Amino acid sequence: MIDRETFRDGLAAGALAAVVSGAPSTLFATLADGSPLEPSLAAGTLVLPREQRASRLLLAAVPVHVALSLGWAVVLAAVLPNKRTTELGALAGLGIAALDLGIIGRRYPRIRALPQLPQVADHVAYGATVGAVVCRRRLAR
Repeated sequence: MIDRETFRDGLAAGALAAVVSGAPSTLFATLADGSPLEPSLAAGTLVLPREQRASRLLLAAVPVHVALSLGWAVVLAAVLPNKRTTELGALAGLGIAALDLGIIGRRYPRIRALPQLPQVADHVAYGATVGAVVCRRRLAR
C-alpha cells in the first residue's frame, strides 16, 4: 500500500515530468525539420489505432499521456530510494522506455516509426525529473 505522502509526491512529480519530459524529442524534431507533434499523435494511436485525423489523435493522447505520467511517477515515488534518487529515476526512465518503446510501442506502427533516440531521451528526462521532484519533496519534510 502506498502512503498518502508518497502518492502526493508521485502526483506532483508526474505532473511536472509530463510537461518537461518531451523537451528532447521536441528539440530533435525542430532541428530535424520534423513535426514536434508526431510523438503525441503516435500516443493517440494507443487509444485510436486506426484514426488518422490529427485533432482526434491529439485529443486521445492527452489522457493517455497524463495517466501514464502520473501512474509511473507514483510507482517510482514508491520504489526510488532516498539516495541517488534523480540518477536512479533516470535509470528507471530507461526501463520504462524499454517497455514503452521496445515492447508495447512495437505493436503500433506510428510509435515504431518515431526516431528512437529522442524518445529514449524523453523517458530518461521523465525519470530524472520524477526522481528530482520526489527527492526535493522528501527533503522538505
